[in-house]
Parts: sequence; structure tokens; C-alpha cells
Amino acid sequence: MVKGRKVTGGKYHKFSKKKKHALSGNVRKVKLSETKQKTLRGMGGDKRKVLLSANTVNVMDPKTKKAKNVKIANVLETPANRFLARQNILVKSAIIETELGKARITNRPSQEGMVQAVLTDEK
Repeated sequence: MVKGRKVTGGKYHKFSKKKKHALSGNVRKVKLSETKQKTLRGMGGDKRKVLLSANTVNVMDPKTKKAKNVKIANVLETPANRFLARQNILVKSAIIETELGKARITNRPSQEGMVQAVLTDEK
């Protein structure tokens, strides 16, 4: 058998290159510091805002069903990766310390223009 040929003699064709729309984007890590946003252009000219850093969070209190915008003091723990908590990086399901108490981030801050969280019962 000749290399690059099928048993029947036909050629194997190479897989096509990745198109620009199929390439992966840059990984954004939302740091805990003064709030900074960036506007990205999507397909069809669609625009979306993404966070680069944030210091405030919209905290929902499950008992009163009220939301309040408060400052973030610290990132306590991140179940996905403990090193992210040490660097004060905000990701989904991270436990943060706020003025109202401990809260858990419920959205993906790197893909949305804000940080949402729910108060936890832990004291």
C-alpha cells in the first residue's frame, strides 16, 4: 500500500483548517478590583459587554426576595480551582465575602457584564 492512499487506490483528503468563527477566543479572568468592562463584536455585528474586573455584586437575599448592589470584600473559596480564590478571580460558584455576608456567584462574570450572587446561610 502507498502512503496517503486507500486500499482501492483513492486518495485520503486532509481535514480542512479551522475557520475564523470556529477558533477559540481568549480566556478572560475577572479580577477583584475597580470595575472595568469591554465591548466585543460578535457575529452579524452583535455587541456584548464583558467584564475584565469588578468590585460590586448584585446580591439576592432568598428570605426577603430582594436584591442589593454591594461591594465585594474578598474571594473566600472557589470549588473549581483553589488557586483562583488565592488570586481573587471571580468565577461561577465562587464563595465571596460581601458587606451583607457570604454569597455564592450564580452567573458567569467573564461572559456577562455583571456579577450576580445569592446569600448563603453560612455565618
